[in-house]
Amino acid sequence: MRFRGSSAVGAMPVSRAALGAASRAGLLREPDFRRLWLVGLIVFAVRWLEMLAVAVFAYQCTGSPFIVALLTMLRMLPMALFGALIGAAAERMERRTALVLVVLSMLLSSIVLALLAWSGELEVWHLAVASLVNGVTWTTDNPVRRTMIGEVVGAERMGAAMSLDVGANNASRMLGPTVGGVVLATLGIGGAFAISVTGYLVAVVVALRVSHRNTAGPSAAAGVLERMIAGLLFVGRDPRLRGTMVITVIYNTFAWPFTSMIPVIGQDNLGLGAAGIGLLASMDGVGAFCGALAIALLAKPPHFAHLYIGGVTIYLLMLPVFALAPYPLLAGSVLLATGLANAGFSIMQATLVYLAAPPEMRSRVYGVLSVCIGIGMIGFLHLGWLAGALGAPWAIITIGAEGLVALLLTRHWWRAVGP
Repeated sequence: MRFRGSSAVGAMPVSRAALGAASRAGLLREPDFRRLWLVGLIVFAVRWLEMLAVAVFAYQCTGSPFIVALLTMLRMLPMALFGALIGAAAERMERRTALVLVVLSMLLSSIVLALLAWSGELEVWHLAVASLVNGVTWTTDNPVRRTMIGEVVGAERMGAAMSLDVGANNASRMLGPTVGGVVLATLGIGGAFAISVTGYLVAVVVALRVSHRNTAGPSAAAGVLERMIAGLLFVGRDPRLRGTMVITVIYNTFAWPFTSMIPVIGQDNLGLGAAGIGLLASMDGVGAFCGALAIALLAKPPHFAHLYIGGVTIYLLMLPVFALAPYPLLAGSVLLATGLANAGFSIMQATLVYLAAPPEMRSRVYGVLSVCIGIGMIGFLHLGWLAGALGAPWAIITIGAEGLVALLLTRHWWRAVGP
């Protein structure tokens, strides 16, 4: 009897682990989740490819770190300006149709840029306009595609679904910059946008095959504005959501902007060319992909808040180490660590918001989340100005220190974050 009892106790964790693994594996066997996941993977990969190619091209043309930061900032501006409005409007739309239209708009933007590049007419201001347009489409991802993912898989599997989805994003951060750097070095900026066009064409085809539909409500303008205001007020009243938004603002203002300086550090401090910069930038994605896999396999709801807040803290601590790294190997290792930290933050951001918001409010709350992400544009402007005044390394060190101070000063708001 004693032997049987100990066997039963020992078998219990194995059984639960097996059930968890089976549940996660089952997600990719569901056609609509697989299609939505694949659309995200392709769009993310193209986005990272374009961001790397645009940053390197702009820095080679202008020699200005501020311009490089400004182009990334323009991708975030629509989130701050229109995030809450788009989140409220998404409740009045059939989301599969919206998804197809969003991917089509990105495809058209890349076609125009590819034609300009191949004709030798591409200018930095063209990239600025395209960054702004693509920022609008970026704003739709949480209230449209990720909300559809939640509807397809259900709340109980949302954490695992977000692990896989963010894992796809992070895998694209390995692939996109590496391919972008190699293509930029061999075929130029026109080749990079030609690959973008191909990727978006595939994403459109996959999006058209999504069968999930939601019931679209009436689209009165007054109703959209009322819903937007209701979403903002709801977040303000909920301590968990309020704390989640505070951490999001800190990350996007003081942590993530440093990625816009990777091409600057790679070229000026580490002596790398376009291919080397692409490989360096991809290391952040390698770490984030590995982190996403670990979280998908091991994380449980009691860990969510620790992963979210701890990820941002570790990320900020790594910034001065990267800024002062004298060798590419050390710089790449640091980016590997920031990627691991980013996995905890990015997976739990979407998951915590989805779990805390009631179903009828999720699109609106995701819209508010987009606004908080978009506020990070201030960080890109701030970092760009600091880089012009102090140089990129000291600018990164300064913004990382400011982020840690911001975390300490806002602790009474974000400590309410939890499962």
